[in-house]
Amino acid sequence: MQRLPSIHRLAILAFLLLVISVLSACGSSGTNSGSSNTTPKITLNVFAAASLTNAFNEIGQKFQQAHAGVTVTFNFAGSQQLAQQINQGAPADVFASANQTQMNVVIQSGAVDASSSKVFVHNLLVVIFPKSNPGQITQLQDLAKPGLKIVLAASSVPAGQYAVDFLGKASADSSFSPDYKANVLKNVVSYETDVESVVSKVSLGEADAGIVYTTDALANASQLGQLPIPANLQTVATYPIAPLKGSKNAATAQQFVDYVLSSDGQQILTSFGFIPANGATSFVAPLLIEANSPEDD
Repeated sequence: MQRLPSIHRLAILAFLLLVISVLSACGSSGTNSGSSNTTPKITLNVFAAASLTNAFNEIGQKFQQAHAGVTVTFNFAGSQQLAQQINQGAPADVFASANQTQMNVVIQSGAVDASSSKVFVHNLLVVIFPKSNPGQITQLQDLAKPGLKIVLAASSVPAGQYAVDFLGKASADSSFSPDYKANVLKNVVSYETDVESVVSKVSLGEADAGIVYTTDALANASQLGQLPIPANLQTVATYPIAPLKGSKNAATAQQFVDYVLSSDGQQILTSFGFIPANGATSFVAPLLIEANSPEDD
């Protein structure tokens, strides 16, 4: 067999080395390019009180727009349910409670550092009833009328406990009877796991009245009539928020908390009827539309 001249062999070898070099450079370039343009994907799990649903959905959208690669997923439920889920190991990054009691539950379990918990908003109570007002409710005293069907959140739910507190204050007030609380509770036909369920049953006419937050009434003003509760009988709901100590996305969780506390986050919450963290809480929020009062229905 005739051997190729040395010069030919050298030319072929040089060509092969050139091809290998080019292919190696392309592969390396593609790898570097891909890694430099890839944004880490993060799913942030936020556990939040049911009454925050509408406001937090908007806050979540705004937060995602400002943080590329972050997807905010929400678990909305009664604060007591959320605290229990967190203490059972549910993968939460942020907890927003409708009262300090349930935040304390996760603090005591070690899931949240007490120093990281911040009050971010306040809320107030209101009596709601269907637009048709079948129970003919025109004043708070009417909730004690025999035969009325009332739905409340369970006492383990912040809104439920706040409602019971209101009834106790009213019973001690001279404009109500001493047995007002007992008579109202006789009319309760169901205790719900969150305020959204109370709103739903009253909106559907399954109950004559319920007690929820002013924000819930405002969000459903087209379906509900509303009766304000005076300041001396109110319980101001305090909402704390905190990142979870075991979060795998600790930095992003803190950024979300910071955004909720920021002027932008507070403005969104205020637009849904909440009282800002630094706002006055000594008044009954005149956020309810007067056209929804019993006299106008």
